[in-house]
Amino acid sequence: MSEPGDPLAPWTDRLLRLGDGVPPEAARSFVHDLHVRAQADIDKERAEAEFEREE
Repeated sequence: MSEPGDPLAPWTDRLLRLGDGVPPEAARSFVHDLHVRAQADIDKERAEAEFEREE
């Protein structure tokens, strides 16, 4: 399941250990979507902070 250098692999593996019956593809998709959303939130916060500093 895990590929070397894959930053999502540890989180996918951890999610799979939490419960039985979760397909690996579904776990990977969930972790990917969560990562994308978290990164978007961080980028938004950075942009807002930079905008505030420029004013």
